[in-house]
Order: sequence, then structure tokens, then C-alpha cells
Amino acid sequence: LHLCDRRQRQMCIRDRRGGFGGRGGGRGGMPGRGGSSGPPPDPDVHHLAKSITCHAWSGDRTRVALCPNNNTIEIWHWNGTAWNKEHSLDEHDQRVTGIDWAPQTNRLVTCSEDRNAYVWVLHEGVWKPTLVILRINRAATHCKWSPNEDKFAVASGAKVVSVCYFEEDNDWWVSKHIKKHKSTVLSVDWHPNNLLLLTGAADFKARIFSAAVKGVDKRPREDIMGFSVQRLQFGELLMEMDAQAWVHSAQFSPSGQQVAFVTHDASLSVCDITHPENQPFRVKHSGLPFQTLLWVSEHSVVAAGHEYAPFLFQAQQDGTWACVKKLDDKPKAAAPAAGAKVNAFDMFRNKVNVGEDGPRKGTTQATKHQNCVTYMGIMNGQPGAIATFTTSGVDGRIVFWHTQKLSQQHSIQF
Repeated sequence: LHLCDRRQRQMCIRDRRGGFGGRGGGRGGMPGRGGSSGPPPDPDVHHLAKSITCHAWSGDRTRVALCPNNNTIEIWHWNGTAWNKEHSLDEHDQRVTGIDWAPQTNRLVTCSEDRNAYVWVLHEGVWKPTLVILRINRAATHCKWSPNEDKFAVASGAKVVSVCYFEEDNDWWVSKHIKKHKSTVLSVDWHPNNLLLLTGAADFKARIFSAAVKGVDKRPREDIMGFSVQRLQFGELLMEMDAQAWVHSAQFSPSGQQVAFVTHDASLSVCDITHPENQPFRVKHSGLPFQTLLWVSEHSVVAAGHEYAPFLFQAQQDGTWACVKKLDDKPKAAAPAAGAKVNAFDMFRNKVNVGEDGPRKGTTQATKHQNCVTYMGIMNGQPGAIATFTTSGVDGRIVFWHTQKLSQQHSIQF
């Protein structure tokens, strides 16, 4: 009996540590934070933190900035075989909620629950922050550089969006407020023309505003997307679209002629904004809500969230939209044959440990992500012609998704 107890204790300890090799590097055999424990089983899955709030890629796509669900920003470099953490930025006091990396000017903008935003510039190998005057009294929730990288928008729980631009006379970043929201603004995105701003809020609305800043933007001479030049004053509400729940994420299409947004009722809505009177077409998903989305092409949108996997939505020939495919749909393992023998020792061990006669069911999901997907970004390609996009989530993983590979696996076209 003593010998059995000793063996039982050794097996329990070994199970907890993941084998004779101890804790080693990361979960599920994937490299830990040091990135030196060997290649992961899936080369497209990389475990860089316990949890990731958001991430953004550098212009040359060799580095990624991420928030490990705290007040720091970590910058990781991929050397071809392993990840190396180069910098850790800890100027914020509370959890970082948004990161965006300007590809041309190589500047980072970050925002946080501490109601602050910083613009980071790399100087002599050191990232130096510049404080942004947001003038908000609630947490910042999301940030986004404009296409020209001369201004950026910060959403907040103060029911306003701060459009920030650099003031050379005082050598700092100042902001102007876009109001007319009735609840927390959760998402912002810029139109390709650098003048229009799309917002998604918790008041069940997605809105398009004029965000042209005097002294930064040139006044257009012609109407834009059906909006007259006279209405393109800063903060002017140009279009308002109804949703059925909180709008978690909203984006313009690559051409800027359409918008898409995902809401907390597990639906995706797409609207043609070439005519302001158009109404969004809503696609209801049968599963759990989405948290983020990305336009892969002008007629394809990928959304992900609490289902742990990305889903592809595409435009149909009749002008409607539909959910076409789950992009991480792996075949289920075959069920054990009836009357299969059960190992006596396994049954005894489960009875002692968890009070069950049969084998204990694991908590590992069949998807690459093991928890909610919170952020998506472009890793290779340009808007409208994306070759590789990445997702990050609460499980601390960054997963690479190659459109050509997905097309071959699922017989689809992006």
C-alpha cells in the first residue's frame, strides 16, 4: 500500500508539471517567454505571455508590440528561430487597452485605463514617451493612427473620442473632442482619405464623423462618399447606424465604401456608405459574440471572439452577406468503440483523484486559441490584399493565419 501511494504521488506530480521535463517552456509544448525550448507543435502558434490584451506589428513586420494584460508594453523580435524580448515599456499606471504602430514614422501610440496616452519614439535604441493631452476623466479603450500618420484617435469611457495632433509651437500632442456618444466608445477606425472617423460604442450605435483638423488636413474640393464639403466640419455627425447590442469593433473596408462592425449579440453588420440613407445588413451568428474583426479583402471579413476561432463572412451575389466558414475547423476525434477495455490503473487513479470511474475529460480545446480572441492585425500584405493576419487572445497566444493556406484547406477564396 505504501508503494502504491508513493507511485500515485509521483504520477500526480509528473502530471501537474507536464512530464519528467518539469515546467520548461510554456503550455502545450510551445516556447515559453524565453523562446528557447524548441519549436512548437504548430509553427503558426506562438505563446508569448499569460494573456494578451492587444498587439501591433512594426512596419517591417519583424517586431510585435503587445500588452500582457497589465500596465506594460513588451516589444518582441523574431530572429527566424525564436522570439526575443527587446524592450519593456512601463510608463502607464494601469492596464494598456490599445496599441498602434505607425509603419512609416515608426512611432507607437498606446492608451490605457489610467486615462493617458503616449507617443513612443525610438531614439538611440531607447523608446522615449511623449505624453498626450487627452482631457478625459474615464479610461481610454482604443487608439488608432490615421493613414497619413499625422494624427490619431483615442476612444474612451468618457463618451468622447480624442483626435490628437502634434502642436509644434509647444512641442506636445494636443486633442480635440468628438462628442455625441451616449455611452463608452469601444472602437475607432480611420477612412483611407484621412478625414472621416468611424466609431463603435456601447450605446448600440456605429457612427461616422468628420475628423478633419484645421492646420493638419487640407480642405477637400469635392464631396466625399456622398457627404457634402460644407458638412465636413470637425466633429460633424455624418452617418449613424443602428446595432442590436454593444459595438465591440468597427472598421472601414479597404476602399472606404463599406463599414463592418461586430456586436455583443453575436452578429456582424455590413453597410454600404456611398449613400447616407443606406441601412446595415445584419448577419446573426449562432454561436458566441465576436470581439474583433478584419477586412481581408473588399468582399471578405474575418471576425473572432468568444468562439476561440476566426470566422469568414463574405458578400453573396444577391448583395447580402453570410458566414461562409469557420477557419479553425478541425475534424473531431473518433469516439471509442463500444465495449472498449478500460485500463484498471487509470480507473483507480481517476477514482482516487477526482472521484470518477472513467477517464477525466481534458480542458484543451480543438482550436489553436484556448480562450477568447481579443485582437487582430495585419502581419503580411496591405489592406485589401492581406497574405497573413494574426490573432491574439486571453490565452497569451499569437496565431498566424495565411490566406493562401486557408484557401487550400477550406476550398475558399478571399
